[in-house]
Amino acid sequence: MSDQQEFPDYDLNDYADPENAESPSSNTGLALPGQNLPDKVYIIPIHNRPFFPAQVLPVIVNEDPWAETLELVSKSDHHSLALFFMDTPPEDPRHFDTSSLPLYGTLVKVHHASRENGKLQFVAQGLTRVRIKTWLKHHRPPYLVEVEYPHQPSEPTDEVKAYGMALINAIKELLPLNPLYSEELKNYLNRFSPNDPSPLTDFAAALTSATGNELQEVLDCVPMLKRMEKVLPMLRKEVEVARLQKELSAEVNRKIGEHQREFFLKEQLKVIQQELGLTKDDRSADVEQFEQRLQGKVLPAQAQKRIDEELNKLSILETGSPEYAVTRNYLDWATAVPWGVYGEDKLDLKHARKVLDKHHAGLDDIKSRILEFLAVGAYKGEVAGSIVLLVGPPGVGKTSVGKSIAESLGRPFYRFSVGGMRDEAEIKGHRRTYIGALPGKLVQALKDVEVMNPVIMLDEIDKMGQSFQGDPASALLETLDPEQNVEFLDHYLDLRLDLSKVLFVCTANTLDSIPGPLLDRMEVIRLSGYITEEKVAIAKRHLWPKQLEKAGVAKNSLTISDGALRALIDGYAREAGVRQLEKQLGKLVRKAVVKLLDEPDAVIKIGNKDLESSLGMPVFRNEQVLSGTGVITGLAWTSMGGATLPIEATRIHTLNRGFKLTGQLGEVMKESAEIAYSYISSNLKSFGGDPKFFDEAFVHLHVPEGATPKDGPSAGVTMASALLSLARNQPPKKGVAMTGELTLTGHVLPIGGVREKVIAARRQKIHELILPEPNRGSFEELPDYLKEGMTVHFAKRFADVAKVLF
Repeated sequence: MSDQQEFPDYDLNDYADPENAESPSSNTGLALPGQNLPDKVYIIPIHNRPFFPAQVLPVIVNEDPWAETLELVSKSDHHSLALFFMDTPPEDPRHFDTSSLPLYGTLVKVHHASRENGKLQFVAQGLTRVRIKTWLKHHRPPYLVEVEYPHQPSEPTDEVKAYGMALINAIKELLPLNPLYSEELKNYLNRFSPNDPSPLTDFAAALTSATGNELQEVLDCVPMLKRMEKVLPMLRKEVEVARLQKELSAEVNRKIGEHQREFFLKEQLKVIQQELGLTKDDRSADVEQFEQRLQGKVLPAQAQKRIDEELNKLSILETGSPEYAVTRNYLDWATAVPWGVYGEDKLDLKHARKVLDKHHAGLDDIKSRILEFLAVGAYKGEVAGSIVLLVGPPGVGKTSVGKSIAESLGRPFYRFSVGGMRDEAEIKGHRRTYIGALPGKLVQALKDVEVMNPVIMLDEIDKMGQSFQGDPASALLETLDPEQNVEFLDHYLDLRLDLSKVLFVCTANTLDSIPGPLLDRMEVIRLSGYITEEKVAIAKRHLWPKQLEKAGVAKNSLTISDGALRALIDGYAREAGVRQLEKQLGKLVRKAVVKLLDEPDAVIKIGNKDLESSLGMPVFRNEQVLSGTGVITGLAWTSMGGATLPIEATRIHTLNRGFKLTGQLGEVMKESAEIAYSYISSNLKSFGGDPKFFDEAFVHLHVPEGATPKDGPSAGVTMASALLSLARNQPPKKGVAMTGELTLTGHVLPIGGVREKVIAARRQKIHELILPEPNRGSFEELPDYLKEGMTVHFAKRFADVAKVLF
């Protein structure tokens, strides 16, 4: 095995100067190419890359088996041997396939042979190409061969000279790009002449990083012009690679240099500024930032004192200590609160009315209630903190009413949902000793809105949870009590905040789950459902344009008729709010968009006939108002709005006395049924029935839709009327609905949800109602469009009801 290695210690000029060459017969002299070349030489195969005639390089070979070869060479007159390139080294260098050697090798003169650690090293000076003529000894090293030397023309042509100049220029380009080529190499290059192109071409090939096989092709190519044509592209490629490499490393160095320079300059600037007192360290910068934040704010004395103490503490703490981070976070929050900063209210009732009308169709009583509230503020000069609770079924616009209040006042609006909240720390904050402690939602709201008098909406207040972590509903008591929230205490800040100027708007679907003490602190405004006329107006003004905009459809490309809107509301969206209506309109728009994709220029008009094909069969049918003996239509209130509730009574047999109830009734309704049964049984004679009827009859009272749970104190009158109709065997007057609670002595008690019940009756096209006398005021307060066309009888006692029915 053998290898080549470059040793920069050798002065290559010692071997490259033909002027110093002695005769080849001398042991120490150098043989010139073409002079006294030996016929028989020993050969050594090399494996790294071919050796060229123009090279002078150290060669290292294994002592075993090449020591004997080198000894024989040193004893010869010419001190020469032939180096042949083998691409893959043989397993045993003593026995290799002689046919695997290439056509040409290089005759080299051996200098300075030495031995160390099982290796032989010598400097080889390339003389000329050599070709094996005959193998004289080829069984084992030393290998002896008879050789011949290729003839080369002495006079170069102009073309060859031109190539020679191109090669010299390329090598000169390469030298500054690759620092591995030393000054001596430049001197060495100056010795070459374009008039002697063979060594120049070989030297140029040797400079490249081409593969061994590519270089061997150059060595095998004797004709001068062909060889130069092979070498020039190889050399140009080397120049390009070296140039690219230099550019890349320069770019990398530039980037690294820039970063380092920037870093050093910044550090220097810091030191200079600190020396001149122009900037402060991190701690001083933090203290200054917090002090700047407090400028223009009016802090209570207690808060000012506490913040000053914390600032002093911050200025002596080490920036790396955990206590520094805790104190810094505390000051970050405490200075972000807008102490004493109040926004100016727009107390213009005309503007407020305009905003409310723009955002809401219907809800006239709610709008007038809000305008009264604003009028008081305008009269007084400020809207003091008030707690308004908007109660109503889903989709009637409670949240958007809150936004409209904020807009009409010109105050910032902040909304957060308390639905499902179980931790009172969400309201009042965590103690700051805990990891990850934060102030409560109210402090976060004040920080966001940057004034102390925003409109804050607490959504879904009826859906708050309770857990082992505390009861947030109780934590809200202090927040929403006008007497206490002047000094609201947040656990994190541990400072008193004045929330008395905040306008709180809460929303709920039902009052049942709101704790009594919390409800007591709020002013309840009820939003009942919409009637069909209002829903049509809302759909035309708000929902339909919103859906078109959402789908990116032009108004003139897609229209819906008023009749279709009414049919849609009656058949598919009969709930109290308008959320279901919005979904169905969205569905219609989506179906139309599919058609518009196929025909972009089409104009689609949606009429009554198109609803079933787009939305399927109507969900709601026109309910048959049940009628007949023992059947009465009642009115009920649910969290989704008002509903009609038929009640049926029938006699099963006369074998024994009995009373049976069905229809998933709650405790209150069961009691109402028992009272109605007892009252009618004891007073049947006075109402014109057979006094013995209930003594012999087994009566069954049923409230239809048995799968739906029903409860509430407003069905006593309806149940008693059903039982009376059964006992008299006389059907009641048609088209009458009623509501009211009954006592054992026949008094009719007031009920709630009059507006919702009236809307439910209108929806069912019932225009005659029986209401309790104490509810007369509630009915009179209803807007005229709800009362229009309604005949209402007010009953003090059950006898008044019986008069109307029979």
